[in-house]
Amino acid sequence: MRWALVKVSLAVTAMVVVAFAVPLGLVIREMARDRAFAGAEREAAAVAPALSITTDRAQLERVVASAGSDAAMAVHLPAVAGEQPLDIGRRRASDEDIAAVRELGRASTSTVPGGSALLQPVALSTGEIAVVEVFVPESEVTNGVGTAWAVLAAVGAALIVGSVAVADRLGVRMVRPAQRLVEGAHELGEGKLGARVREEGPTELRLAAVAFNSMADQVVQLLANERELAADLSHRLRTPLTVLRLNAASLGDGPAAEQTRAAVEQLEREVDTIIRTARDAKPQTAAAGPGAGCDAAEVVRERMAFWSALAEDEGRKWRVAGADRPVRIPVARTDLAAALDALLGNVFRHTSEGTAFAVDVHNGEDAVIVLVSDAGPGIADPETAMARGRGSGADGSTGLGLDIVRRLAESTGGDVRIGRSVLGGTEVRIWIQLDGRDRSPRRRGHRGSVRRRRTGRGALSFNRSRSLP
Repeated sequence: MRWALVKVSLAVTAMVVVAFAVPLGLVIREMARDRAFAGAEREAAAVAPALSITTDRAQLERVVASAGSDAAMAVHLPAVAGEQPLDIGRRRASDEDIAAVRELGRASTSTVPGGSALLQPVALSTGEIAVVEVFVPESEVTNGVGTAWAVLAAVGAALIVGSVAVADRLGVRMVRPAQRLVEGAHELGEGKLGARVREEGPTELRLAAVAFNSMADQVVQLLANERELAADLSHRLRTPLTVLRLNAASLGDGPAAEQTRAAVEQLEREVDTIIRTARDAKPQTAAAGPGAGCDAAEVVRERMAFWSALAEDEGRKWRVAGADRPVRIPVARTDLAAALDALLGNVFRHTSEGTAFAVDVHNGEDAVIVLVSDAGPGIADPETAMARGRGSGADGSTGLGLDIVRRLAESTGGDVRIGRSVLGGTEVRIWIQLDGRDRSPRRRGHRGSVRRRRTGRGALSFNRSRSLP
């Protein structure tokens, strides 16, 4: 489209330039010719009064010399009173042309070597016709024509170049929004649901961008609804399974109790397999897309209210910190809820009854940290646990919970770390990057990041000048 506009503009401007420049060039040439012959007529008119008074050669030579150069002017006198015809000055016109002018009695021009000759008839006192010849060189006829034509050509070329440049800019203004629309469609087709197109350019392209963004929002909403349904199903299944597992553990010994515990474990494995398969089949959305984003504090309060009932049944102390104010993060609500449920489920699954746990939310300048800690025995080998979260399970654990949390953090450019909590057990730290940039370990000490440090009461505080250990 861009080159088509350039070609059309080039053709139209060239036609307009030719239509105006060619006639104007011809008019300039005619004006120069008329100017040259008008000067020759004035010179011839200066000699006419003297011819009407006298035909003396000496006097006429002085008149010719005063009117112009004798090399450019000549006077042709006819035979008068038995005298021979007389020519004063250099003759260039032929006898036939001079005779024709005497016969017709009006001025004419004739072509002579090196230019043209103006033949002007003048009546003598005797009634005869003399002819004044004024030579007009070709250089005088074309004087200034070449310069005028060069100026016209330069103006025409400038107009063509300017029109091409303007057409190119207009083409870019039309093509770039179309290219962005194509790129957005490709990104959406590749599963990047955060792809959107800026609404700019001509009206038609702006409307197309609005329609594309609306369609992408609808796709994100539909997928979010499906994922929310799957997440709700996982929540409904996980909690009863946790209760069943805890109740089965209290049945004591015996074949029936062992069968019940084995059945619960088998059912839990099947549920984990179904959830893992559903998450693996889920398209990854862009963290910064319009369809993503939630209030982390609100989700934490909601999930802690859900798990608090089971915690009271088991005599577990729990607390929530940092969730009293809104904390916006570029993560879907269902994703954060699934990650919290996975970590809290691990607390109930891998720690004994009565073990305390806590969830802390810290809002930094460029990141949000969610800490899930407990007072259990802790994880002896955090690196192995994280590796299990990326692959197959071992020692009775599928690693699904850590895999869910890892995907959540890495979708924003953050990460997950396992360490020792202030309660004495395990601490899982979820770093959620707010700007969506990949955060290299070498850059964790950059100025303005969040630093975690332990205080005497086990709380977490911030320091703007040092990084998170």
